Amino acid sequence: MPAIVVGLSGGVDSSAAAALLRDRGEDVVGVTLWLMKGKGQCCSEGMVDAAAICEQLGIEHHVVDSREVFQTEIIDYLVQGYSQGITPLPCSQCNKTVKFGPMLTYARETLGIDRIATGHYAQVRRNPESGRHELLRAVDRQKDQSYFLYDLSQDVLGSVDFPLGGCTKGETRAIAAQFNLSTADKPESQDLCLIESHGSMQSFLDHYITPQGGDIVTEDGTVLGKHQGIHRYTIGQRKGLGIAYPEPLFVLRLDGGRNQVVVGPRSSAHWWGCTVQRLNWVSMAEPTTPFRAQVQVRYRTPPDWAQVIPLGDGRLEIQFEVPQFSITPGQAAVWYDGDRLLGGGVIEVALGSTIADISGPPAEVNPAPLVPPAPAP
Repeated sequence: MPAIVVGLSGGVDSSAAAALLRDRGEDVVGVTLWLMKGKGQCCSEGMVDAAAICEQLGIEHHVVDSREVFQTEIIDYLVQGYSQGITPLPCSQCNKTVKFGPMLTYARETLGIDRIATGHYAQVRRNPESGRHELLRAVDRQKDQSYFLYDLSQDVLGSVDFPLGGCTKGETRAIAAQFNLSTADKPESQDLCLIESHGSMQSFLDHYITPQGGDIVTEDGTVLGKHQGIHRYTIGQRKGLGIAYPEPLFVLRLDGGRNQVVVGPRSSAHWWGCTVQRLNWVSMAEPTTPFRAQVQVRYRTPPDWAQVIPLGDGRLEIQFEVPQFSITPGQAAVWYDGDRLLGGGVIEVALGSTIADISGPPAEVNPAPLVPPAPAP
């Protein structure tokens, strides 16, 4: 059986994935990416644990120095975005530019291996009719990570295996215990390795961005207070504003040009849609006509039905059937047909504020429902 490279972070998920593949008779080779210095699963502690797992399983272990690409593609990307009042989503960017693509390249060019695997909770299948490799949600919907994987290429999806896609988290720990893995009882890591390294996202950003104070204002420009840097705020935030006001206020917008944090009541923080750029089409070919799909704009937010409308310039517009709270530029919008991930992209700007009325959408942003797309021929 051809060999397979398993990305090992030092956590229980990747460890269990490696053990499952070896138990199937696969010739498993472990690879750990050295992303940054400091504490955390992607750093020194994780590399030590990954090495221990490889020794325990009797498989090769390679460490790839990826610090330079991580600095450029993730740290610089985050710092630039937050400095401009955007809230980037680093995980999908990291999966595409730092982890999966480079790991597959290393496997092919250095090890002569054409298959990779990770401990992510997702599933892949090939559609014989369309010829595309489709990305599906994991069986465990609470752990499903397909949202963060929307930007993977067809080449990567055709070469990757997700052994845990059909497992629950409890089953994964049971697998680790069954193979007596040293990571079986290892605590859950943070979703973002930068937080583990710096203690909090604010601490990380403060390390790279010099705070520049400015005004906290209402939408009509009334100054309510001062902030110590727009990078310390995010759309939809309520706590920590330091403002005395008759009703709770939420961050509605971060104005990098004016260096202002714009706030308002919760009713003002709902939007009917958004434009999306940097698109990637996964389980379907790029369409030219609108279609209806379930769209998810945050990892922990359930998807809602929306019209997905190609704009013909590499972007598209999302028009929701019910208003969405705190649509955030820089985050990912991902559209599904049931469990099948059709595509995704980066939110450019929120559209259709519900300040005046959240009882129903304007007619022009709620066209007649269309049939969800079938697999592309």
